[in-house]
Amino acid sequence: MNRRRLVISIAAASLAGRAAMLRAQPTSAAMPRIGVLSFGTAPSGASPDPSAGFRQGLRELGYAEGRNLVLEYRYADGRSDRLATLAAELVLLKVDVILAGGPATLQAARKATSSIPIVALGGSDPVGEGWAQSLARPGGNVTGLTVTFPELGPKRLEILGQAVPGLARVAVLLAPAELEGSGLEAGARALGLQVQLLEVSGPDDFEAAFKRATQGRAQGLYAISTNTIVTYRSRLAELSVSYRLPSVSDFPLLAEAGFLMSYGADLDALARRAATYVDKILKGARPGDLPIERPTEFELVINLKTARALGITLPHAVLLRANRLIE
Repeated sequence: MNRRRLVISIAAASLAGRAAMLRAQPTSAAMPRIGVLSFGTAPSGASPDPSAGFRQGLRELGYAEGRNLVLEYRYADGRSDRLATLAAELVLLKVDVILAGGPATLQAARKATSSIPIVALGGSDPVGEGWAQSLARPGGNVTGLTVTFPELGPKRLEILGQAVPGLARVAVLLAPAELEGSGLEAGARALGLQVQLLEVSGPDDFEAAFKRATQGRAQGLYAISTNTIVTYRSRLAELSVSYRLPSVSDFPLLAEAGFLMSYGADLDALARRAATYVDKILKGARPGDLPIERPTEFELVINLKTARALGITLPHAVLLRANRLIE
C-alpha cells in the first residue's frame, strides 16, 4: 500500500510540474505576430469586418488566431492622421509582418519601417509609387497585390452609359491629386461623355460634392475607390440615391453597399490571397523576392435594389453581362 501511495505521489508531482512549466511558457511570444493596419473601423454589428477575407485565407492555410498566430489589429476609424501612430505601435510591438490595405495605409507602414516585411493590398502602380523596383522582383521590404487599375476607368464609364441610355455627363469623385483624373477625361471623351471632377478628402466633403454634381447637371456618378471612398461607401450610396445619380465604382463591396454597379476585382478574394504572402514570409521568404500580383479576373456586379430605388429599368443586355445580381 505504501509503495502504491509512493507511485501515485510521484506521478502527481510529475503532472503538477509539467503543468507549471506549461503555464510558465510565454505561449504568445513563441507565435508569429501579424500587424493588421486598416484605414477602416473595427467590426461591429453596424459595420462589416475589413479583415474577414484575410483571416479566412489564414484559416485555409492552417493558422488559428490565438493557437499558432497572434493578430494585432489597428483601425484608423477613417482618419488618415491616425495611421502614422498606429503603424509606429505595430513596429514597437516587433510584429513579424504588417498587412497594409490601401495606399494611405501602405504609405504609413512604409514610413514606419524599412525592415519589417509589409504585405500591401493596395496601389495601382507599385513601381511608380516607389515601393517596388519591379513587379517581378520588388526588392526592399514590401510586396503584395495591386488592387486598382486606372485603365479600367473608361470601361466603367462605358458600362454606366450602357446601363443609363442618354447619359452625357458624369460626376467623378476622386482624391486630391489623384493621377487617374486626366486619363479618365480622355477616355470619357472617346465615349462622348463629359466628366466633372470633384475632389473629396473625407466624408465632410461628400454633401458639397453631390451638390456641385447636381449644379453641374451630372446624370451619373463614378467614385474612384480610395481608402475614404471604401470606408464610407454606404454613405456615398445613400447620397447617390438621394441625388438620383446612378453610380459605379471599382469593387464589388461598393455595389453590395448600395452603388448601382461595380466593375473590378473582389477585395475579399485579394485579401485571402494576401494571406499566402504572409505564410511564405513566415516560412522564410524575403518580401523583396516575392513577385507582386495583379488580378486578372474582374466582375460586374449590379444592385437591382438600387436600380428600383432610382426608378431605372436596366437594359437586358447589361443584365446578361453581370457576374452577379444583388436582389
